[in-house]
Amino acid sequence: MSRFVQGTCVCTRTGRAGEAGGLGKADLSKAMSQDGASQFQEVIRQELELSVKKELEKILTTASSHEFEHTKKDLDGFRKLFHRFLQEKGPSVDWGKIQRPPEDSIQPYEKIKARGLPDNISSVLNKLVVVKLNGGLGTSMGCKGPKSLIGVRNENTFLDLTVQQIEHLNKTYNTDVPLVLMNSFNTDEDTKKILQKYNHCRVKIYTFNQSRYPRINKESLLPVAKDVSYSGENTEAWYPPGHDNLGATVDLYILNHLMNPPNGKRCEFVMEVTNKTRADVKGGTLTQYEGKLRLVEIAQVPKAHVDEFKSVSKFKIFNTNNLWISLGAVKRLQEQNAIDMEIIVNAKTLDGGLNVIQLETAVGAAIKSFENSLGINVPRSRFLPVKTTSDLLLVMSNLYSLNAGSLTMSEKREFPTVPLVKLGSSFTKVQDYLRRFESIPDMLELDHLTVSGDVTFGKNVSLKGTVIIIANHGDRIDIPPGAVLENKIVSGNLRILDH
Repeated sequence: MSRFVQGTCVCTRTGRAGEAGGLGKADLSKAMSQDGASQFQEVIRQELELSVKKELEKILTTASSHEFEHTKKDLDGFRKLFHRFLQEKGPSVDWGKIQRPPEDSIQPYEKIKARGLPDNISSVLNKLVVVKLNGGLGTSMGCKGPKSLIGVRNENTFLDLTVQQIEHLNKTYNTDVPLVLMNSFNTDEDTKKILQKYNHCRVKIYTFNQSRYPRINKESLLPVAKDVSYSGENTEAWYPPGHDNLGATVDLYILNHLMNPPNGKRCEFVMEVTNKTRADVKGGTLTQYEGKLRLVEIAQVPKAHVDEFKSVSKFKIFNTNNLWISLGAVKRLQEQNAIDMEIIVNAKTLDGGLNVIQLETAVGAAIKSFENSLGINVPRSRFLPVKTTSDLLLVMSNLYSLNAGSLTMSEKREFPTVPLVKLGSSFTKVQDYLRRFESIPDMLELDHLTVSGDVTFGKNVSLKGTVIIIANHGDRIDIPPGAVLENKIVSGNLRILDH
């Protein structure tokens, strides 16, 4: 039986870390520039790979007996990825070969929806598995533990909403769609504890852990950790992947299009894309490359072409990371070792100032390995990421309605675009953000909100048009209860004191 998996994730490979020292890629590049030095280059590569192998073996010796097998598997996988990294020179795409995808390779969602739904949609749903990325922590918003456990609406967490969505599907259509959570070492323990509260929900929930790959020193290219632990001085040796997209819900029209294609030829891989705005210029885009659909991320683009990549006029759409993939095709390609995903080199600076790189692979990049792949241009409402408290303000506001775990743009909003919200550093942590809003403002008519400095909002505030509120250093601005700010700039010092 054919089954489809629908998921929302950037499947980064993550890992452990070790000591600085050894031969770095800078040395490698220098050697490569010398004429007739190809043999020497290969010797240097082999020496570097041997150094990394020794460091990984040292780390493996610190694993306990119950950690040993899965740690060895992860580190072996990293060695293969690292080998590929050393073989590749420069950006992983030839810019001259990039073309706009053919029009029929990206279908408008309206066309998919216009086909309607068959009477047997329940049997179609029974061929679906939903996979959700659950590897990230809420540290960027000042929270401990899994990001999926942050409250979003009416005390419901991200995970609550996901479970409610799928339970609603199962009850409505009398189906048995399972939920699979892809955890990381950061989230697995806490998530398993919280899953007990869903025991009586009509959703079967499964979990598995993502691979762990090392952060490596940018200069030496050796792991920066001392052992397999991820506490103490190893705290930053591991990194959480991806972000949560609250717009990633099961869409019956897309599912029907996959299972009952109009031309009888099934798509093995579907990527939901949506139109770019100024806020999305760095998002990966679908292109035509060597005759196949290909996802191109900004990290793969040669520096000379980054501005062209960001162009909203040339590359009009970006990847939402809502993906629909045939499990049968995954199995076939996995057995053939034929899933090809480019390496994304992600540079980071640790808290202590050390520059490191993460070798990542994005699951969307696998699109070129599948047959009859397709992009579907979906409404913006299906892309609702929450990476910051600015994003959180949007989803907590009356811009969105909550129904059976799904957030949809309110019908009272006269235009479909989402306001641009920029909250300053005083709002970064969730606890500070919540303290500064007595209640979430009415934002139905808001276009743009910028808030900077020591600012608080009273109850029942209404924000319309463009609103900019700047409290300079030493100043404080209290927006009074019931205030209506429309196309206003507020600055200086405004205090409301109890008497």
